[in-house]
Amino acid sequence: MSLVRDEAGKTRPETADTFEMPLLEHLRELRRRVIVVGWAFIVCFAVSFGFARQLFDWLSAPMVEALKATGRGSLAVTEATEGFMVQIKVAGIAGVFLASPIVAYQIWKFVAPGLYEKERRGVIPLALSSTVLFISGGAFAYYGVFRVGFPFFLSMNGDNVTAMLSIDSYLTFAITLLAAFGASFQLPVVVYFLARLGLVNHRDLIGGFRYGIVAIFVVAGLLTPPDMMSQFMMAGPLLALYGVGIVVAYFFSTKPVVAITADTGD
Repeated sequence: MSLVRDEAGKTRPETADTFEMPLLEHLRELRRRVIVVGWAFIVCFAVSFGFARQLFDWLSAPMVEALKATGRGSLAVTEATEGFMVQIKVAGIAGVFLASPIVAYQIWKFVAPGLYEKERRGVIPLALSSTVLFISGGAFAYYGVFRVGFPFFLSMNGDNVTAMLSIDSYLTFAITLLAAFGASFQLPVVVYFLARLGLVNHRDLIGGFRYGIVAIFVVAGLLTPPDMMSQFMMAGPLLALYGVGIVVAYFFSTKPVVAITADTGD
């Protein structure tokens, strides 16, 4: 059992009421954290707005390259204010991304006093793992799915069809795919929580592999455009992450492993 030092300087065992705080103090603390988060987003949004055009150029580069390769269209503005609104959206998304470490830190500072020491030690590695997996999912979508998928989508148009893609619709489409792949790559983290809660272990995941395959393809079909290529490109990494989840469950599951014995009879 962990020991903590109280206000009198004496050590005592850490219990659930070690960090008790009055309700009003909780609300004041929450207010301070929310204000810090709000200012962090405003500053990050302002900085991002100065680079919004460059950020959109980077985000749209795979589609622009695909359009040039096929020679069948370009990105276009369909409304007078569309260019400005797209820059606002890009700056907002980039601002959230830049401010996310500050947001996570403020959430941690608000929640940490109510956690046991062993729980606090486990949060940071889990948060880092989740962040790395989300970025990996987004990177896979940008450098893999976009580069392969966009030329394929455009090639499905007829020879007499010219693509005139709204920059706002493209932004929505690209961000949706990036977020979907980032979220789907959280599968090992989800398995970790289920394993720690004692709901699954590695034997459950191995035994349910065939059902896991079906679930993965259903999720891929819901999160990606309605074409087989995108679904397979998401399902492939998810199957690999399912294997990672089995390893995670093996080491971290709290569910008892029931020994399987053969019935030889008497």
